[in-house]
Amino acid sequence: MSPFTIVAIFITAAALASYINYRYTKLPSTVGVLAISLAMSLLLIALNAMGLDIQGPAQEFLARTDFSVTLMQGMLSFLLFAGAIRINLNDLVKQKFVVSTLATVGVVLSTFLISATLYYTLQLFSVTMPFIYCLLFGALISPTDPVAVLSILKSLKAPKTLETKIAGESLFNDGVGVVVFLTILGIANSAPEHSATVLSVATLFLQEAVGGIVFGLVIGFVAYKALKQVDDHSVEVLITLALVCGGFALATAIHTSGPIAIVVAGLLIGNHGRQFAMSQRTRERLDDFWEMLDEILNAVLFVWIGLEALTLDFTLNYVLLGGVTVILTLGARYISVWSVISLLKFRREFTDGAIRILTWGGLRGGISVALALSIPQGPERDLIVSLTYMVVIFSILVQGLTIKRLIPQTAS
Repeated sequence: MSPFTIVAIFITAAALASYINYRYTKLPSTVGVLAISLAMSLLLIALNAMGLDIQGPAQEFLARTDFSVTLMQGMLSFLLFAGAIRINLNDLVKQKFVVSTLATVGVVLSTFLISATLYYTLQLFSVTMPFIYCLLFGALISPTDPVAVLSILKSLKAPKTLETKIAGESLFNDGVGVVVFLTILGIANSAPEHSATVLSVATLFLQEAVGGIVFGLVIGFVAYKALKQVDDHSVEVLITLALVCGGFALATAIHTSGPIAIVVAGLLIGNHGRQFAMSQRTRERLDDFWEMLDEILNAVLFVWIGLEALTLDFTLNYVLLGGVTVILTLGARYISVWSVISLLKFRREFTDGAIRILTWGGLRGGISVALALSIPQGPERDLIVSLTYMVVIFSILVQGLTIKRLIPQTAS
Protein backbone atom coordinates (compact mmCIF):
# COMPACT_ATOMS: atom_id res chain seq x y z
CA MET A 1 0.00 0.00 0.00
CA SER A 2 1.48 3.34 -1.07
CA PRO A 3 2.02 6.24 1.37
CA PHE A 4 -0.49 8.29 -0.65
CA THR A 5 -3.18 5.61 -0.17
CA ILE A 6 -2.54 5.51 3.58
CA VAL A 7 -2.78 9.31 3.84
CA ALA A 8 -5.94 9.28 1.70
CA ILE A 9 -7.63 6.74 3.99
CA PHE A 10 -6.86 8.71 7.16
CA ILE A 11 -7.87 12.06 5.63
CA THR A 12 -11.16 10.56 4.40
CA ALA A 13 -11.87 8.96 7.79
CA ALA A 14 -11.06 12.25 9.55
CA ALA A 15 -13.34 14.19 7.21
CA LEU A 16 -16.19 11.71 7.76
CA ALA A 17 -15.79 11.78 11.55
CA SER A 18 -15.60 15.60 11.57
CA TYR A 19 -18.72 15.84 9.40
CA ILE A 20 -20.72 13.49 11.64
CA ASN A 21 -19.59 15.35 14.73
CA TYR A 22 -20.47 18.77 13.28
CA ARG A 23 -23.89 17.69 12.03
CA TYR A 24 -25.06 15.34 14.76
CA THR A 25 -23.01 14.84 17.96
CA LYS A 26 -21.81 18.49 18.22
CA LEU A 27 -19.08 17.66 20.73
CA PRO A 28 -15.80 19.57 21.01
CA SER A 29 -13.85 18.65 17.87
CA THR A 30 -11.20 16.49 19.55
CA VAL A 31 -13.67 14.60 21.73
CA GLY A 32 -16.21 14.13 18.95
CA VAL A 33 -13.75 12.83 16.37
CA LEU A 34 -12.23 10.40 18.87
CA ALA A 35 -15.64 9.16 20.03
CA ILE A 36 -16.82 8.55 16.46
CA SER A 37 -13.57 6.77 15.57
CA LEU A 38 -13.96 4.52 18.61
CA ALA A 39 -17.52 3.78 17.51
CA MET A 40 -16.17 2.82 14.07
CA SER A 41 -13.68 0.47 15.73
CA LEU A 42 -16.38 -1.13 17.90
CA LEU A 43 -18.59 -1.57 14.83
CA LEU A 44 -15.79 -3.38 12.99
CA ILE A 45 -15.20 -5.60 16.02
CA ALA A 46 -18.94 -6.38 16.22
CA LEU A 47 -19.12 -7.21 12.50
CA ASN A 48 -16.09 -9.44 12.93
CA ALA A 49 -17.85 -11.27 15.78
CA MET A 50 -20.82 -11.82 13.45
CA GLY A 51 -18.60 -13.63 10.96
CA LEU A 52 -17.57 -10.82 8.62
CA ASP A 53 -13.78 -10.72 8.41
CA ILE A 54 -13.37 -6.94 8.50
CA GLN A 55 -11.31 -6.51 11.64
CA GLY A 56 -8.44 -8.56 10.21
CA PRO A 57 -7.77 -6.37 7.14
CA ALA A 58 -8.19 -3.25 9.31
CA GLN A 59 -5.59 -4.54 11.77
CA GLU A 60 -3.25 -5.36 8.89
CA PHE A 61 -3.65 -1.83 7.53
CA LEU A 62 -2.91 -0.25 10.92
CA ALA A 63 0.10 -2.54 11.37
CA ARG A 64 1.61 -1.05 8.20
CA THR A 65 1.36 2.45 9.60
CA ASP A 66 3.71 3.16 12.50
CA PHE A 67 1.72 5.46 14.80
CA SER A 68 4.70 6.17 17.06
CA VAL A 69 7.09 7.18 14.27
CA THR A 70 4.45 9.15 12.35
CA LEU A 71 3.44 11.22 15.37
CA MET A 72 6.80 11.69 17.10
CA GLN A 73 8.85 12.31 13.95
CA GLY A 74 6.20 13.78 11.67
CA MET A 75 3.04 15.35 13.05
CA LEU A 76 4.24 16.43 16.49
CA SER A 77 6.50 19.28 15.38
CA PHE A 78 3.68 20.91 13.39
CA LEU A 79 1.16 20.52 16.22
CA LEU A 80 3.54 21.95 18.81
CA PHE A 81 4.43 24.95 16.66
CA ALA A 82 0.78 25.64 15.87
CA GLY A 83 0.04 25.64 19.59
CA ALA A 84 3.09 27.68 20.62
CA ILE A 85 2.50 30.59 18.23
CA ARG A 86 -0.91 31.16 19.87
CA ILE A 87 0.57 31.59 23.37
CA ASN A 88 1.13 35.17 24.55
CA LEU A 89 4.69 35.31 25.87
CA ASN A 90 3.91 38.12 28.32
CA ASP A 91 1.13 36.03 29.87
CA LEU A 92 3.46 33.02 29.99
CA VAL A 93 6.22 35.02 31.72
CA LYS A 94 3.75 36.04 34.43
CA GLN A 95 3.08 32.34 35.06
CA LYS A 96 6.71 31.21 34.58
CA PHE A 97 7.21 29.80 38.08
CA VAL A 98 3.97 27.80 38.00
CA VAL A 99 4.52 26.52 34.46
CA SER A 100 8.21 25.64 34.85
CA THR A 101 7.73 23.92 38.21
CA LEU A 102 4.73 21.89 37.01
CA ALA A 103 6.65 20.92 33.87
CA THR A 104 9.71 19.69 35.79
CA VAL A 105 9.11 18.90 39.46
CA GLY A 106 5.49 17.99 38.75
CA VAL A 107 6.35 15.53 35.98
CA VAL A 108 9.16 13.83 37.92
CA LEU A 109 7.09 13.56 41.12
CA SER A 110 4.11 12.17 39.21
CA THR A 111 6.35 9.65 37.43
CA PHE A 112 7.60 8.16 40.68
CA LEU A 113 4.18 8.19 42.36
CA ILE A 114 2.51 6.38 39.46
CA SER A 115 5.30 3.83 39.08
CA ALA A 116 5.42 2.98 42.80
CA THR A 117 1.65 2.59 43.19
CA LEU A 118 1.31 0.66 39.92
CA TYR A 119 4.07 -1.76 40.93
CA TYR A 120 2.17 -2.85 44.05
CA THR A 121 -1.24 -2.69 42.36
CA LEU A 122 -0.11 -5.15 39.67
CA GLN A 123 0.69 -7.67 42.38
CA LEU A 124 -2.90 -7.49 43.64
CA PHE A 125 -4.00 -8.52 40.12
CA SER A 126 -1.42 -11.35 40.03
CA VAL A 127 0.51 -9.52 37.32
CA THR A 128 4.27 -9.14 37.55
CA MET A 129 6.27 -6.43 35.83
CA PRO A 130 9.78 -5.19 36.69
CA PHE A 131 9.83 -1.85 38.49
CA ILE A 132 11.84 -0.21 35.69
CA TYR A 133 8.89 -0.79 33.33
CA CYS A 134 6.47 0.64 35.90
CA LEU A 135 8.78 3.65 35.94
CA LEU A 136 8.63 3.73 32.15
CA PHE A 137 4.83 3.80 32.26
CA GLY A 138 4.92 6.58 34.85
CA ALA A 139 7.20 8.64 32.61
CA LEU A 140 5.04 8.33 29.48
CA ILE A 141 1.70 8.94 31.22
CA SER A 142 2.71 11.80 33.56
CA PRO A 143 3.12 14.64 31.02
CA THR A 144 -0.09 16.31 29.89
CA ASP A 145 -0.51 16.28 26.12
CA PRO A 146 -0.38 19.73 24.46
CA VAL A 147 -2.30 18.49 21.42
CA ALA A 148 -5.25 17.25 23.49
CA VAL A 149 -5.10 20.15 25.97
CA LEU A 150 -4.95 22.94 23.39
CA SER A 151 -7.74 21.39 21.34
CA ILE A 152 -10.06 21.27 24.35
CA LEU A 153 -9.07 24.75 25.59
CA LYS A 154 -10.09 26.36 22.29
CA SER A 155 -13.72 25.38 22.93
CA LEU A 156 -13.84 26.32 26.64
CA LYS A 157 -13.25 30.11 26.62
CA ALA A 158 -11.34 29.71 29.89
CA PRO A 159 -9.94 32.77 31.72
CA LYS A 160 -6.62 33.84 30.18
CA THR A 161 -4.48 33.19 33.26
CA LEU A 162 -5.88 29.68 33.67
CA GLU A 163 -5.50 28.92 29.96
CA THR A 164 -1.87 30.07 30.07
CA LYS A 165 -1.09 27.81 33.04
CA ILE A 166 -2.62 24.71 31.46
CA ALA A 167 -1.38 25.34 27.91
CA GLY A 168 2.10 26.49 28.95
CA GLU A 169 2.59 23.50 31.22
CA SER A 170 1.46 21.04 28.55
CA LEU A 171 3.77 22.52 25.90
CA PHE A 172 6.86 22.28 28.09
CA ASN A 173 6.22 19.16 30.16
CA ASP A 174 5.72 17.27 26.92
CA GLY A 175 9.38 17.89 26.05
CA VAL A 176 10.52 17.15 29.61
CA GLY A 177 8.41 13.99 29.70
CA VAL A 178 9.92 12.68 26.46
CA VAL A 179 13.43 13.26 27.87
CA VAL A 180 12.57 11.41 31.09
CA PHE A 181 10.98 8.58 29.12
CA LEU A 182 13.98 8.16 26.79
CA THR A 183 16.34 8.20 29.78
CA ILE A 184 14.43 5.43 31.57
CA LEU A 185 14.01 3.44 28.34
CA GLY A 186 17.78 3.61 27.82
CA ILE A 187 18.32 2.23 31.33
CA ALA A 188 15.73 -0.53 30.77
CA ASN A 189 17.41 -1.61 27.51
CA SER A 190 21.01 -1.34 28.72
CA ALA A 191 23.06 -4.32 29.76
CA PRO A 192 23.91 -4.53 33.49
CA GLU A 193 27.56 -3.70 32.79
CA HIS A 194 26.47 -0.56 30.95
CA SER A 195 23.96 0.65 33.52
CA ALA A 196 23.40 4.39 33.52
CA THR A 197 24.95 6.47 36.28
CA VAL A 198 23.49 9.55 37.93
CA LEU A 199 26.05 11.64 36.04
CA SER A 200 25.14 10.14 32.65
CA VAL A 201 21.42 10.62 33.31
CA ALA A 202 21.94 14.25 34.38
CA THR A 203 24.14 14.88 31.33
CA LEU A 204 21.52 13.43 28.99
CA PHE A 205 18.79 15.51 30.61
CA LEU A 206 20.80 18.72 30.29
CA GLN A 207 21.73 17.91 26.69
CA GLU A 208 18.13 17.28 25.73
CA ALA A 209 16.24 19.86 27.80
CA VAL A 210 18.66 22.79 28.09
CA GLY A 211 20.08 22.06 24.65
CA GLY A 212 16.54 22.11 23.25
CA ILE A 213 15.88 25.56 24.73
CA VAL A 214 19.14 27.01 23.38
CA PHE A 215 18.70 25.41 19.97
CA GLY A 216 15.10 26.63 19.78
CA LEU A 217 16.24 30.20 20.46
CA VAL A 218 18.89 29.93 17.74
CA ILE A 219 16.65 28.60 14.99
CA GLY A 220 13.83 30.90 16.05
CA PHE A 221 16.13 33.92 15.80
CA VAL A 222 17.40 32.84 12.37
CA ALA A 223 13.81 32.48 11.14
CA TYR A 224 12.89 35.84 12.68
CA LYS A 225 15.73 37.59 10.80
CA ALA A 226 14.60 35.95 7.55
CA LEU A 227 10.96 36.95 8.13
CA LYS A 228 11.99 40.54 8.84
CA GLN A 229 13.61 40.84 5.40
CA VAL A 230 10.57 39.56 3.48
CA ASP A 231 7.10 41.01 2.95
CA ASP A 232 5.33 38.20 1.11
CA HIS A 233 2.96 35.97 3.06
CA SER A 234 3.58 32.87 0.91
CA VAL A 235 7.35 33.11 1.43
CA GLU A 236 6.93 33.75 5.15
CA VAL A 237 4.65 30.73 5.55
CA LEU A 238 7.32 28.63 3.80
CA ILE A 239 9.95 29.98 6.20
CA THR A 240 7.89 28.85 9.20
CA LEU A 241 7.39 25.43 7.59
CA ALA A 242 11.15 25.15 7.05
CA LEU A 243 11.71 26.20 10.66
CA VAL A 244 9.43 23.42 11.91
CA CYS A 245 10.60 20.63 9.56
CA GLY A 246 14.28 21.49 9.42
CA GLY A 247 14.52 22.55 13.04
CA PHE A 248 12.96 19.35 14.39
CA ALA A 249 15.09 17.15 12.11
CA LEU A 250 18.30 18.98 13.03
CA ALA A 251 17.49 18.87 16.74
CA THR A 252 17.06 15.11 16.49
CA ALA A 253 20.33 14.78 14.57
CA ILE A 254 22.34 16.65 17.24
CA HIS A 255 20.59 14.70 20.04
CA THR A 256 18.70 17.52 21.67
CA SER A 257 14.98 17.81 22.37
CA GLY A 258 13.06 18.55 19.18
CA PRO A 259 9.74 19.19 20.99
CA ILE A 260 11.28 21.74 23.37
CA ALA A 261 13.19 23.43 20.53
CA ILE A 262 10.05 23.81 18.40
CA VAL A 263 8.01 25.16 21.32
CA VAL A 264 10.68 27.78 22.11
CA ALA A 265 11.00 28.74 18.43
CA GLY A 266 7.20 28.92 18.13
CA LEU A 267 6.93 31.23 21.15
CA LEU A 268 9.60 33.51 19.66
CA ILE A 269 7.97 33.68 16.21
CA GLY A 270 4.45 33.93 17.60
CA ASN A 271 5.34 36.93 19.74
CA HIS A 272 8.51 38.80 18.73
CA GLY A 273 8.29 37.72 15.08
CA ARG A 274 4.59 38.50 14.80
CA GLN A 275 5.07 41.99 16.26
CA PHE A 276 8.26 43.12 14.53
CA ALA A 277 8.72 41.00 11.40
CA MET A 278 5.26 40.68 9.84
CA SER A 279 2.70 42.94 8.23
CA GLN A 280 -0.94 42.71 9.30
CA ARG A 281 -1.79 40.80 6.11
CA THR A 282 1.00 38.29 6.72
CA ARG A 283 -0.07 37.77 10.32
CA GLU A 284 -3.62 36.97 9.21
CA ARG A 285 -2.49 34.60 6.45
CA LEU A 286 0.02 32.89 8.75
CA ASP A 287 -2.58 32.41 11.49
CA ASP A 288 -5.10 31.05 8.99
CA PHE A 289 -2.57 28.59 7.56
CA TRP A 290 -1.40 27.19 10.89
CA GLU A 291 -4.93 27.04 12.30
CA MET A 292 -6.09 25.05 9.27
CA LEU A 293 -3.09 22.71 9.43
CA ASP A 294 -3.63 22.26 13.16
CA GLU A 295 -7.30 21.33 12.66
CA ILE A 296 -6.49 18.81 9.90
CA LEU A 297 -3.68 17.11 11.82
CA ASN A 298 -5.75 17.00 15.01
CA ALA A 299 -8.63 15.33 13.18
CA VAL A 300 -6.30 12.75 11.61
CA LEU A 301 -4.51 12.13 14.92
CA PHE A 302 -7.64 11.46 16.97
CA VAL A 303 -9.17 9.30 14.23
CA TRP A 304 -5.97 7.28 14.35
CA ILE A 305 -6.12 6.96 18.15
CA GLY A 306 -9.70 5.72 17.89
CA LEU A 307 -8.90 3.16 15.21
CA GLU A 308 -5.88 1.88 17.16
CA ALA A 309 -8.40 0.14 19.45
CA LEU A 310 -8.58 -2.54 16.74
CA THR A 311 -4.95 -3.54 17.37
CA LEU A 312 -5.30 -4.05 21.12
CA ASP A 313 -6.28 -7.27 22.85
CA PHE A 314 -8.18 -6.32 26.01
CA THR A 315 -8.79 -9.01 28.60
CA LEU A 316 -11.16 -8.53 31.54
CA ASN A 317 -8.18 -8.41 33.88
CA TYR A 318 -6.58 -5.66 31.78
CA VAL A 319 -9.79 -3.64 31.68
CA LEU A 320 -10.18 -3.79 35.48
CA LEU A 321 -6.52 -2.94 35.91
CA GLY A 322 -6.96 -0.05 33.48
CA GLY A 323 -9.78 1.38 35.59
CA VAL A 324 -7.59 1.27 38.68
CA THR A 325 -4.70 2.82 36.74
CA VAL A 326 -6.91 5.76 35.75
CA ILE A 327 -7.51 6.42 39.45
CA LEU A 328 -3.81 6.07 40.27
CA THR A 329 -2.88 8.48 37.49
CA LEU A 330 -5.39 11.10 38.61
CA GLY A 331 -4.25 10.68 42.21
CA ALA A 332 -0.61 11.20 41.28
CA ARG A 333 -1.54 14.23 39.19
CA TYR A 334 -3.47 15.70 42.12
CA ILE A 335 -0.58 15.19 44.55
CA SER A 336 1.99 16.66 42.14
CA VAL A 337 -0.17 19.72 41.40
CA TRP A 338 -0.98 20.19 45.09
CA SER A 339 2.73 19.98 45.97
CA VAL A 340 3.74 22.55 43.36
CA ILE A 341 0.98 25.02 44.25
CA SER A 342 1.70 24.62 47.96
CA LEU A 343 5.38 25.31 47.23
CA LEU A 344 4.57 28.48 45.26
CA LYS A 345 1.84 29.91 47.48
CA PHE A 346 4.34 32.20 49.18
CA ARG A 347 5.01 33.91 45.81
CA ARG A 348 1.42 34.37 44.63
CA GLU A 349 -2.20 33.58 45.39
CA PHE A 350 -4.27 30.84 43.78
CA THR A 351 -8.01 30.43 43.64
CA ASP A 352 -9.54 27.63 45.69
CA GLY A 353 -10.31 25.60 42.57
CA ALA A 354 -6.85 25.86 40.96
CA ILE A 355 -5.65 22.44 42.11
CA ARG A 356 -8.88 20.72 41.06
CA ILE A 357 -8.94 22.40 37.63
CA LEU A 358 -5.26 21.74 36.88
CA THR A 359 -5.68 18.11 37.98
CA TRP A 360 -8.78 17.39 35.89
CA GLY A 361 -7.54 19.54 32.99
CA GLY A 362 -4.28 17.61 32.68
CA LEU A 363 -5.32 15.56 29.64
CA ARG A 364 -3.29 12.71 28.16
CA GLY A 365 -3.33 12.07 24.43
CA GLY A 366 -1.55 10.74 21.39
CA ILE A 367 1.97 11.40 22.64
CA SER A 368 1.51 8.94 25.53
CA VAL A 369 0.19 6.32 23.10
CA ALA A 370 3.10 6.94 20.71
CA LEU A 371 5.68 6.58 23.49
CA ALA A 372 4.06 3.34 24.67
CA LEU A 373 4.10 1.93 21.13
CA SER A 374 7.80 2.86 20.79
CA ILE A 375 8.76 0.39 23.53
CA PRO A 376 10.51 -2.66 22.00
CA GLN A 377 8.47 -5.86 21.73
CA GLY A 378 8.38 -7.84 24.95
CA PRO A 379 6.00 -9.20 27.61
CA GLU A 380 5.75 -5.80 29.32
CA ARG A 381 4.91 -3.81 26.18
CA ASP A 382 1.38 -5.17 25.64
CA LEU A 383 0.35 -4.37 29.20
CA ILE A 384 1.84 -0.86 29.08
CA VAL A 385 0.17 -0.09 25.73
CA SER A 386 -3.23 -1.32 26.96
CA LEU A 387 -3.04 0.66 30.22
CA THR A 388 -1.87 3.77 28.37
CA TYR A 389 -4.71 3.52 25.87
CA MET A 390 -7.37 3.22 28.56
CA VAL A 391 -6.00 6.20 30.51
CA VAL A 392 -5.89 8.30 27.32
CA ILE A 393 -9.43 7.39 26.28
CA PHE A 394 -10.78 8.22 29.75
CA SER A 395 -8.80 11.45 29.81
CA ILE A 396 -10.10 12.78 26.50
CA LEU A 397 -13.68 11.51 26.59
CA VAL A 398 -14.49 11.96 30.28
CA GLN A 399 -12.16 14.70 31.50
CA GLY A 400 -12.36 16.57 28.19
CA LEU A 401 -16.17 16.64 28.28
CA THR A 402 -16.50 17.63 31.94
CA ILE A 403 -13.63 20.09 32.54
CA LYS A 404 -15.84 23.05 31.53
CA ARG A 405 -18.00 22.51 34.61
CA LEU A 406 -15.02 23.17 36.87
CA ILE A 407 -13.86 26.40 35.25
CA PRO A 408 -14.99 29.59 37.03
CA GLN A 409 -15.49 32.97 35.38
CA THR A 410 -12.19 34.18 36.78
CA ALA A 411 -9.13 32.27 37.90
CA SER A 412 -5.62 33.23 38.95
